[in-house]
Amino acid sequence: MSFELDKIKEESSNHQSNKEQEKMQETTTQEPISSEDYLNMELLRFTTAGSVDDGKSTLIGRLLYDSKSIYEDTYEAVKSSSEKRGDENINLALVTDGLKAEREQGITIDVAYRYFSTPIRKFIIADTPGHIQYTRNMVTGASTANLALIMIDARNGIVEQTKRHSLIASLLGIPHIVVCINKMDLVEYEQDAYEKIRKEYKEFAGKLNVKDVRFIPMSALNGDNIVHRSDKMTWYNGPTLMYLLEHIYIASDQNLIDVRFPVQSVIRPHSEEHHDYRAYGGRIAGGTLRPGDKVVALPSGFTSHIKTIDFGNDSIMEAHTPMSVSITLTDNIDISRGDMIVREDNLPYQSQDIEVMVCWMNERPLQLQGKYALMHTTKSVRCIVKDIKYKMNINTLSRLTDDKTIGLNDIGRVSLRTTEALFYDSYRRNRNTGSLVLIDETTNVTVGACMIIGESSAM
Repeated sequence: MSFELDKIKEESSNHQSNKEQEKMQETTTQEPISSEDYLNMELLRFTTAGSVDDGKSTLIGRLLYDSKSIYEDTYEAVKSSSEKRGDENINLALVTDGLKAEREQGITIDVAYRYFSTPIRKFIIADTPGHIQYTRNMVTGASTANLALIMIDARNGIVEQTKRHSLIASLLGIPHIVVCINKMDLVEYEQDAYEKIRKEYKEFAGKLNVKDVRFIPMSALNGDNIVHRSDKMTWYNGPTLMYLLEHIYIASDQNLIDVRFPVQSVIRPHSEEHHDYRAYGGRIAGGTLRPGDKVVALPSGFTSHIKTIDFGNDSIMEAHTPMSVSITLTDNIDISRGDMIVREDNLPYQSQDIEVMVCWMNERPLQLQGKYALMHTTKSVRCIVKDIKYKMNINTLSRLTDDKTIGLNDIGRVSLRTTEALFYDSYRRNRNTGSLVLIDETTNVTVGACMIIGESSAM
């Protein structure tokens, strides 16, 4: 695990000095970007998490406002709403709080997504709720994130929801965590308050499987260390949040080693132009594909070679995760939706007995011996809950073997038996092939988000 001080030293030696960073940050504006450049820009997905009133929505509003990513009509609407509410300043939290109940109560209930870009990167933000009863919404927003912003109120320090969201971020395999110690203006911008929380969080994070943790002291309300460097915290030598979001390395976050291509559809145009065309469409879940590669189709086990790879209307010589492509093979093999194309010398696990960590998302508790529908990549099967191993104690990260009742927002380990074999990897190795969802067959409601446990997992 690597933490801020080591990262700051590394970044300082490999990149610009603080003055150069500051100059770059000051010039981060919304300049016109061509459509071709925009499509080729790297995408960073990040989520916010934290307890109630830690300032998640305000942070995003400030980030969008200071980076000039809010449309004028949106700004005017937020300004008008702030005046009607009697706020002294413009309430930037209203930029993401779109539901009426959210605006009335000043909280986030549902996941709010916002999209913006700078000349360096494009971003998708998931603003997730802080209340315990909306933890399932946090799981939804964080499931595809490259980075999580864990918000902590500098006055309150680490609370239960901080630990809960950090555990979920760890279980979801989010590669990068940025701990935003917010509301520093309410503790007089004191370094001791920041260092105390930083030390405590590092001790807690040592129990989690987290690759990269950074810390930033800030005031979302006043804009300190969000886009522009704060002149009130000269003791902090690290980057601003925007600079970190623009430059953090995410290219290695995807699994580019294990080839995994779940087939979503078989493409047969039946036209004069493409009379004998048969391709398999889907989204690459792992690895890199090239024409000529020898592959094997699961579950049949038949081998073939990739003939062509089509991306839109073009044939390309290389495709990698997470691209959506269609491929043709040199041999006619019986392949249908739910099958998986992989490399012959790099096979996934194949079993009907699956061990998972589940985050329960339904008011009705998980039923031992209960039957559920299961979705894994493009494959749909049915399953039964064979055993509930334990439930996690969020505060201590201990395993509760006496109380195995997994209810709404609880996290636990369970064993599943499926009607057909699944082709999967551990979630730690591949988030795409290592995740699945449980669905109530009577209501079609998603009731559980699951992370498949590999043989080497300690959870």
